[in-house]
Amino acid sequence: MTETESIAYDVVVLGAGPVGENVADRTRAAGLSTAVVESELVGGECSYWACMPSKALLRPVIARADARRTPGLSQAVQGPLDTAAVLAHRDYYTSHWKDDGQVGWLDSIGADLHRGHGRLAGPRTVTVTGPDGERKVLTARHAVAVSTGTRAVLPDLPGLAEVGPWTSREATSAKAAPGRLVVVGGGVVATEMATAWQALGSRVTLLVRGKGLLNRMEPFAGELVAEALTEAGVDVRTGTSVASVTRERGTVVVVTDAGDRVEADEILFATGRAPRTDDIGLDTVGLEPGSWLEVDDSLRVTGHEWLYAVGDVNHRALLTHQGKYQARIAGAAIAARASGTATLESEPWGAHTATADHAAVPQVVFTDPEAASVGLSLAEAEQAGHRVRAIDHDLASVSGAGLYADGYRGRARMVVDLEREILLGVTFVGPGVGELIHSATIAVTGQVPISRLWHAVPSYPTISEVWLRLLEAYRDN
Repeated sequence: MTETESIAYDVVVLGAGPVGENVADRTRAAGLSTAVVESELVGGECSYWACMPSKALLRPVIARADARRTPGLSQAVQGPLDTAAVLAHRDYYTSHWKDDGQVGWLDSIGADLHRGHGRLAGPRTVTVTGPDGERKVLTARHAVAVSTGTRAVLPDLPGLAEVGPWTSREATSAKAAPGRLVVVGGGVVATEMATAWQALGSRVTLLVRGKGLLNRMEPFAGELVAEALTEAGVDVRTGTSVASVTRERGTVVVVTDAGDRVEADEILFATGRAPRTDDIGLDTVGLEPGSWLEVDDSLRVTGHEWLYAVGDVNHRALLTHQGKYQARIAGAAIAARASGTATLESEPWGAHTATADHAAVPQVVFTDPEAASVGLSLAEAEQAGHRVRAIDHDLASVSGAGLYADGYRGRARMVVDLEREILLGVTFVGPGVGELIHSATIAVTGQVPISRLWHAVPSYPTISEVWLRLLEAYRDN
């Protein structure tokens, strides 16, 4: 191992996923010299093992489902999906797991890429050990931003490593559909991958420890998704835990807590995420390795005026779009503090405070039907002490829904703060509702009074007419 002379930058970013890339983009735009350290592929989890490949797998599944509900088209799409073509489409959107394009983009903004494992080595100092063992020392004049994301968590089951379980990475990058797949979990990854692989030819068994699916959304979201998965052929078992897993002559054997035996070719555990902070030198700056990093609204780590934690590692909202939002804010805050001339309070639009992480986080689950939500659920609003009312509407009764698909099934809810008459949360479940959620995000984020929402006229005949029906239901009750 060799050690090079220390290289100084204004900013050093640990992690080159979408979050780290956006931090670097903002600091470079402000004229700050920036180094980016990455141990895997530039573009990160989202580009190669999460958002992009999963949605590439799911889009043909959803398109076929919509076509099967469309008169004049349904009979033409009753056959199976071309699995090989779907996987090739997925491979295209992951750039075949090569990061040349992303590296070129980093180069275009003038950020320096250092490949290797980066670790803090004290305040404002990062060591990088490259693939060839060469060691570099990077120092940051103004800030170090940790954007290392999260990793999948596997349960503590004896012998699990010998089974070779899938995590989200294997589920989104598999080269073929397993004949039988067990999915353990009831959240976003579990439901999306059950949807995808069932449609691509696998026989899927979904084992859910809790009472239902998507338990961070309104209860009806999980109920409608579970119903649709069951109709598609997935064996959905709630209230079921895994007691043991073995692989016998190539076959995965799962024994549940009830003593049931389930056999499969592969098993996917979608049972949570942990921060990738266990080996980045947190102990050298008085922080606990493997911990989530607590930050203020400018994404600065508590007690460290030079250290920022952006994206999943701060546990505020484990979503790529929220991480990129945080990155834009962190980059602007770093630049403002580095300039010594701007105060955070003086900037327009609250550009240096990540307020959306608290009350207006949007999310779409790309199952069939889609589930989309923003803000607080009814239960969360009540637990927070708000005086609220939930207004529900059957999406199937909206004119645009019937035109969208025969037999359309879905539901909408808005949670109204009765004191201020604004929306605290909105949830849509149904085909195509992912494209509705931004209107709800604007209403919740902007705290738009219901009296003004009456004058935001939805186009006819579209599914967005549900807004009118929700407002009418609120007025009449």
